[in-house]
Amino acid sequence: MAKRTRPALDLARYREPLAQILAAVAADPNLSRQRLARILKRHPKDGRGLFSKDELIAAYRALAGTGSVPPYDAAVVERLRMKPVRTLSGVTPVTVLTKPYPCPGECVFCPNDVRMPKSYLANEPGAQRAEQNGFDPYLQTYSRLAALRNTGHPTNKIELILLGGTWSFYPETYQVWFVTRVFDALHDFGDGIDRRDAVWAALREASQLHPERNTASVPVHGAHLERTYNQLVQSLYRDEMRRSREHAQAIARGERERTVIDEYATWDELEAAQQANERAACRCVGLVIETRPDNITPDEVIRIRRLGATKVQIGIQSLNDEVLRLNQRGHTVEATRRAIRLLRRAGFKIYAHWMANLYGASPEADIEDYRRLFEDADFRPDELKIYPCSLIESAELMRHYESGAWRPYSHDELVRVLSACFLATPEYCRLTRVVRDIPSTDIVTGEMTTNFRQVVEAALGAQGLRSADIRAREVRHQTVDPNALTLDVMAYESSIGEEMFLQFITPERRIAAFLRLSLPVEPLLLPELDGAAMIREVHVYGQSLALGDEAPGRAQHSGLGARLIEEAAAIAAGRGYKRLAVISAVGTRAYYRKRGFSDGELYQLRDLSPGAAPPVEHAPNTESGYK
Repeated sequence: MAKRTRPALDLARYREPLAQILAAVAADPNLSRQRLARILKRHPKDGRGLFSKDELIAAYRALAGTGSVPPYDAAVVERLRMKPVRTLSGVTPVTVLTKPYPCPGECVFCPNDVRMPKSYLANEPGAQRAEQNGFDPYLQTYSRLAALRNTGHPTNKIELILLGGTWSFYPETYQVWFVTRVFDALHDFGDGIDRRDAVWAALREASQLHPERNTASVPVHGAHLERTYNQLVQSLYRDEMRRSREHAQAIARGERERTVIDEYATWDELEAAQQANERAACRCVGLVIETRPDNITPDEVIRIRRLGATKVQIGIQSLNDEVLRLNQRGHTVEATRRAIRLLRRAGFKIYAHWMANLYGASPEADIEDYRRLFEDADFRPDELKIYPCSLIESAELMRHYESGAWRPYSHDELVRVLSACFLATPEYCRLTRVVRDIPSTDIVTGEMTTNFRQVVEAALGAQGLRSADIRAREVRHQTVDPNALTLDVMAYESSIGEEMFLQFITPERRIAAFLRLSLPVEPLLLPELDGAAMIREVHVYGQSLALGDEAPGRAQHSGLGARLIEEAAAIAAGRGYKRLAVISAVGTRAYYRKRGFSDGELYQLRDLSPGAAPPVEHAPNTESGYK
């Protein structure tokens, strides 16, 4: 599929109706969807159609302060914002997929779509965007930022989510290049520079991954697999893989001049890009990668941290060794224990994937398995994706379905399992996703409801119950009085010591901000962390605001993050720790420096010893804008 660009709106032609619409929107602080629809109908486009929201937003940015259109006000864009839920958790997420590539796993439940990185399907929204952009990190990032901005979302504070197969299995040169190019896109977008045409031209000329040239489509039926996903991918993309490898090697030897699509960058280049991002207009305030427990080693953890990652998505799937064996997962529960311990010793946020209805499981066993996630101190993830197993035609699970050895849970069974999961989730964990966003056309049989979170919440509500997880309690767009919030501190054991979950909550226990503090009793992973407690995450909820924006009654930019950091410092000092470390994202380093932290090699640290210089005080709306 070729790149498609909709023609720019002709402002001169439509200035009069747009000005009238925008003036009416600006004059209505309580604008509803219905009232906006009536305004649009009064001022149709070409006498019959309706202007889209992204057209209105583009027109407002161009016309604000001219003629009858009032001066620019971020609140007006917020009224027109499409899908505001995307940024209601305080940051703007941008998901970028890696290219199709072999995977160390042979899981029976995994799709075998050779057009995609392992476990992804070409019909999933994020996968479609990746394929349309030739899996190029610059194109994916830039295009997503442009789409978000066009639909009214702030693009100053970005959480980068790098997904696709097993990140740790890709060559190191590819990983460094991929992250560097993502940062290049952030910087160009923030500076108003668009280099996409050059990237597109290079892809069209040389890469099989260009959407007009990528014809790799081999129908695969899981019950009759003749070749594995890895064998197919290596065969279909043999020339592409050889080209990428040989070009990277030639560039490293100084024998080839680099192009914008050559998968090569040095660690020094990445570090320079990270440093530039510290004060960029479009900052990375979190970077997430996705991997498997058996790929986590001390060296791998350090490499991930050097890339700038702050959170790791890790496929736990099950805490039952027999279920893991039956599903050909390729690792044991003990590997998961080791991986989480290593990640905690480096301060990472633990974002686990867990699956219900796997081959060999049952509803009762799944409920017990999920409870074990939080009863056992070796696990206790910070975030979770719950993925009930869906049957995809290309997955090897088809064999077990056709033989009668596996069946999908009924709707009622799944509601019962997930209801128990919701109730077993503690306040310190966030259920980020419930049910994977797989189009119903790709599911052979079983539950196809995409809004299953709402289904489960309704079932619990009918019993007077609700989940206590973070996502269910976020303040989101609610008005918040920072002075009326209560600081609540929850302590629990982890595999390396004690965790403290500090949260500012409303009287109804709605959460406005939180901090994760690790108080280790065993050494952290790197010498620079010796004797330190660790801040693993600070997050302030509510609609994401642009740098410098203020919104009375909103949690963001109200100083809650700074207050939590001071509480964490007091707790750590009271426990005898001499230093406080933070696993900061590159775009938040400036903020932590203002809170008394100094740069280490991979972390930032603050001296807690008596007589240490106090942090520099700043107004709540800091330059970083993250807290």
